[in-house]
Amino acid sequence: MIRILSVIFTVFLFIHCNPILAGERFTDNGDGTVTDHKLGLMWAKTDNLGDIDWRQAEKWVKYTFPDTLVKKYDNWRLPTLEELQSLAVMDKSYRGYETDCGLTVKIISVIRLSCAWVWTSEKDPTAPSARVFNFNNVYHYTVRMAHKRAYRALPVRTIK
Repeated sequence: MIRILSVIFTVFLFIHCNPILAGERFTDNGDGTVTDHKLGLMWAKTDNLGDIDWRQAEKWVKYTFPDTLVKKYDNWRLPTLEELQSLAVMDKSYRGYETDCGLTVKIISVIRLSCAWVWTSEKDPTAPSARVFNFNNVYHYTVRMAHKRAYRALPVRTIK
C-alpha cells in the first residue's frame, strides 16, 4: 500500500511540477523569444514592426534580426503556413488583441504582432507570389511577393 501511495505521489508531483507536461506549451525566454515546446520551435516575440515585401522579409529574418536581438542562433527563417496556423487561437471566447495597425489578431498573447498579416516561407513555383497568414480573420492566401502593405516577418527557428 505504501508503494502504491508513493508511486501516486511521485506521479502527481512530476505532472504538477513540470509546466510542459501540465499544458504550458509556450515559454517566454526573457530575451525577446518564445519557445514552443510542442513543436520544438523558438519564435521571435515580435514581428519586424513595419511593412515588408517577401524578399525583404526573408533577408530580414536570416540576416538583420539575429544581429539585433538573438546573436547566438543563426538558423532563423520565415515560418511555414502550418507553423503560423499553430499560433492562431480558435477559442471563440478569446477576443485577441489590437495591433498597431488597428486590427485585432487572434494569436497567442505572448507573441505581439504590429499588424495582422505574416509572410510564410511558402512560395508559388509558377508565379512571383507567396503565402501570407491573416491572424485577424484566421485564413491564408497567396499574394505577389513584391507587395508589402501591412505584411510582416515573424522569425522562427527549429530548436536543435
